[in-house]
Amino acid sequence: MRIEQINIGSRTLLTVNGRKRGTGIFKELFEGSVPVNELGLPGDAICNKKYHGGPDQAIYLYSLEDYTWWSEALGQNVPAGTFGENFTTTEQDLCEICVGDTLISESVTLQVSAPRIPCSTLSSRMGDKTFAKKFMKAGRSGAYCRVLKTGSVQAGDEFAHRPYSGSRIPLRTFFKDLHGKLNADQLSQYLSAPIDERTRRDFSKKIAASQ
Repeated sequence: MRIEQINIGSRTLLTVNGRKRGTGIFKELFEGSVPVNELGLPGDAICNKKYHGGPDQAIYLYSLEDYTWWSEALGQNVPAGTFGENFTTTEQDLCEICVGDTLISESVTLQVSAPRIPCSTLSSRMGDKTFAKKFMKAGRSGAYCRVLKTGSVQAGDEFAHRPYSGSRIPLRTFFKDLHGKLNADQLSQYLSAPIDERTRRDFSKKIAASQ
């Protein structure tokens, strides 16, 4: 995987469902080297901490290949950074990458933790009330990562992909299953993987309820 662009967003007001909300989804291109810490990138605004940010969603990746797909599907240019990712990437299929996979540069190690779930903020950002549903249908979620090794990165940095040695759950499958009905065995499979804590709490409640 290669980082093509680094994006950082300051707090901006956006009208969502008729109300003004603070959001960090509007990213700006960052030039040069940037520190990567356990909670992400310095200066990158996290406004709704109930659903965004934290150690398991420290870094969000979205690929140029998926932006090309969206540009063709929507019939308009969708530039890098539009979906609020921190790193715009190439040379890695983020749909088929699996939970627990690690991405390793000379300085930083990331571990894939979850797909991105679209919300009304993304729909408002796109000026399309139905966009969250389109995003779900497309199955191109991008990848949330936790930071296993802090350091610094810049555009052009290469990351080696090291597959997780345990149960292989592609993000495309994870993305779909978050809105599906899973049985106890499926829930147990997820709970045995290094998924994000928000999903872990939800799936733990579901498996407890099924017993």
